[in-house]
Amino acid sequence: MKLNQNIKIAFIGFALMFVLGSCKSKGSELPKKEDPPVVTIPANFVKGADISWITEQEAANIQFYNSAGVQKDIFTILKEQGMNTIRLRVWVNPSDGWCNKADVLAKALRAKAAGMRIMIDFHYADSWADPGKQRTPAAWANHDINTLKKDVYNHTVDVLSTLKSNGIIPEWVQVGNETNNGMLWPLGKASDSMANFAGLVQSGYSAVKYIDSSIKVMVHISNGYDNSLFRWIFDGLKANNTPYDVIGMSLYPSANNWQTYNSQTLSNMNDMVSRYGKEVMVVEVGMPSNDPTTCKNFISDLISKVAVVNNNKGLGVLYWEPQAYNNWKGYGLGAFDISGKPTIALDAFK
Repeated sequence: MKLNQNIKIAFIGFALMFVLGSCKSKGSELPKKEDPPVVTIPANFVKGADISWITEQEAANIQFYNSAGVQKDIFTILKEQGMNTIRLRVWVNPSDGWCNKADVLAKALRAKAAGMRIMIDFHYADSWADPGKQRTPAAWANHDINTLKKDVYNHTVDVLSTLKSNGIIPEWVQVGNETNNGMLWPLGKASDSMANFAGLVQSGYSAVKYIDSSIKVMVHISNGYDNSLFRWIFDGLKANNTPYDVIGMSLYPSANNWQTYNSQTLSNMNDMVSRYGKEVMVVEVGMPSNDPTTCKNFISDLISKVAVVNNNKGLGVLYWEPQAYNNWKGYGLGAFDISGKPTIALDAFK
């Protein structure tokens, strides 16, 4: 009787251990970690750089080398890094001549010879135009808004006609640079008169299409993560029936916030596509040159995000002046090291 009872107790104990062990085993199983989805980058995806400083740098005897330390032309180096597009800014009457019509033509001819695609960025200013300043060119200073519209049209036609007569038809043309609050201030300031800004964009658009209807016209805004800013500008243009083809963005995050900014930028790009039906492109990126590995991660992630924008409307990513090194012009966001070679950051474009 006691033996049977002991057997019974042992059996129950064994069964209980089996059940508990089974539960523990099942409960301790970790979910399988799935590999991140593989993003296929389209063959025609835009990967490039704005290198508008290049002729001025070369005039200052600055030289460039590939990753192996071999001195080469900057266009060749960037092409070896996987880039296929060059962006060039245009100023109206720059005091030193750099980025005027003749300088832009010289660089565009080199880009074409290298087999690169070309984007032209009209600032409609004699020097830098950006969110904090959109100065009207000195020659246009006393013009009313209707005359400014003609100025925009004539300047755009003049530059693009010169390029065209030399066999160059850019794929994209920006009418204004980082026009967060319009351009050609004060008359073209969007917060004062969205209609005036829209009219200036319309003039630039008409001029571009006059040269070649296949060229895509871009309106460019900084802070690609800022959806409310983009809605304000592009709702304003829509309300004024303003035509354009592409929405351009800038993005300059830090090593600490790039992941958040990239996610917000993807959300903003998808909103632009659904709200306005336009293509989108990140035409300026940069990050402090002292952390090239983080910069590479930032750009690689951004490229993968632009490539999956809804309806295949994410066009590409361009680095702003990557060839600036050794604190050229005080700029510290380049992607070449102190010896003039590309850093690992540019491997993101390969």
